[in-house]
Amino acid sequence: QVQLVESGGGLVQPGGSLRLSCAASGAILSIAAMGWYRQAPGKQRELVASITSGGSTNYADSAKGRFTISRDNAKNTVYLQMSSLEPEDTCVYYCNAQIVARPDYYTRAYWGLGTQVTVSS
Repeated sequence: QVQLVESGGGLVQPGGSLRLSCAASGAILSIAAMGWYRQAPGKQRELVASITSGGSTNYADSAKGRFTISRDNAKNTVYLQMSSLEPEDTCVYYCNAQIVARPDYYTRAYWGLGTQVTVSS
């Protein structure tokens, strides 16, 4: 079974940085887009950034200039480098990936369980 496991969340002061990682494992045949979403209490989950298998990226306006998404295709891992963090960035961050895996042999969206990021002094 395919699993996405996030790591790297935690408590950071305003203006600080964090690097999130998400590793996909299982009977994976290919991974197309990977991305990071976030959700604050009482709000809808929203896209933070995404990256295609070829490296094309897309960012939410709130992430532009502060966050950088990257991936290591050999490790089936996507990263989110976050800097200049603000209290408004406090959310649970979720990894998403579009994966073709056995036994389905078609593209499905998979989600991680999330990692908490808290920005506070």
